[in-house]
Amino acid sequence: MASTTASVGEPDISGRGNDVSRAKIHSAIDRLTQWLEKNDYETILLDHDLTEEHYYSDAHDDEGTGYAIASWLAAHPESQPDATIVVHSLNYVGAKRMLDIMRAGGRNAEHVPFPYLQAGLIIRQ
Repeated sequence: MASTTASVGEPDISGRGNDVSRAKIHSAIDRLTQWLEKNDYETILLDHDLTEEHYYSDAHDDEGTGYAIASWLAAHPESQPDATIVVHSLNYVGAKRMLDIMRAGGRNAEHVPFPYLQAGLIIRQ
């Protein structure tokens, strides 16, 4: 297995709440699922809120947040079977939903909010 970390969070997008930014988010999510299919990772770090608009919304945006990757991982247990999966979101509701779908799909995933992750996770290079 490669000593590599895959991470989804804050993709390179411009604008807020418009079609351009949503298209870029979906493109980033598609690219990440392709990487997950083709490469092996030891650690996968996931964030829930990928744009600022997610911080202020109570609506679920399952296809435009880190939930999309969590759902993909749950549906593809053959991909990244040995990876450590950490949801580092400060959105506790979103993080719980991500954990729930991955665990329902047989994944072992943990929630470590970013400030704690930053303080205690050592990633080998």
